[in-house]
Amino acid sequence: QVQLVESGGGLVQAGGSLRLSCAASGRTVSRYTMAWFRQAPGKEREFVAAIWWSGSSYADYADSVKDRFTISRDYPKNTVYLQMNSLKSEDTAVYYCAARTRVGSRREEYEYDYWGQGTQVTVSS
Repeated sequence: QVQLVESGGGLVQAGGSLRLSCAASGRTVSRYTMAWFRQAPGKEREFVAAIWWSGSSYADYADSVKDRFTISRDYPKNTVYLQMNSLKSEDTAVYYCAARTRVGSRREEYEYDYWGQGTQVTVSS
């Protein structure tokens, strides 16, 4: 079993930055695909970004966050990060960390095996 705990959410003004962290425990997730999803009020949960290793590090981003968000991972710390810059009010959501035991990006929720509890990000305009 893998436990995922997100942190780093909060209230920020539009144009500001936040860095979310996702700490994994239970087993190493170095070979897993790790991803961030988000769910805004009244909307379905959506894919934000994913990172995986296949001979090299790869990342995939939703068009809405490309060039503003960066996903990264610290292998010794078993932790994944989401650096969010140039935040907009439409980025307001609960952000979830997810882990997929297979390699490769997938943007569908059902492809992921483990989920965190989420962390709230609120961007004020």
